[in-house]
Amino acid sequence: MTVLVLDNPELLAKAALAFGVMAGSLSCDEARPHRTRFHYGFNKHNLDASDIEVLKQHAVYLKNHPGVRVRIHGHADQFGAAEYNRFLARQRANAVARLLMREGVHQSALVLATWGSDRPLARPEDHAANRRVELEYLTLDIAQAL
Repeated sequence: MTVLVLDNPELLAKAALAFGVMAGSLSCDEARPHRTRFHYGFNKHNLDASDIEVLKQHAVYLKNHPGVRVRIHGHADQFGAAEYNRFLARQRANAVARLLMREGVHQSALVLATWGSDRPLARPEDHAANRRVELEYLTLDIAQAL
């Protein structure tokens, strides 16, 4: 069996439209914030004020589109033990989820995934780029499968 994995939201939306999914459930609305990646300082899991403001915009979008789900990916850099990096990545993802829920997003709209240092964005030596949380908007069919 061959499985095609697409991690690009725009490609997912186009593929779903090609297979007959309703366009209204997948529209890339201009109200949805474009920034979906949030970086952290060394050994930190707290968000700064500008990140909080962008996440509040995501919360508004999610509340206005109840069929939309978002997966919150927590990541860490290569420093430290693997168990600690997974813990720190989970702390980062949980902080984002708590903020979204405080802003009125229902818990069922959120899916958490934590990777520790297993999925670097850049070279492992680029520690600052790898300390991050990413939001991945899911199509309706993918969200229901989860």
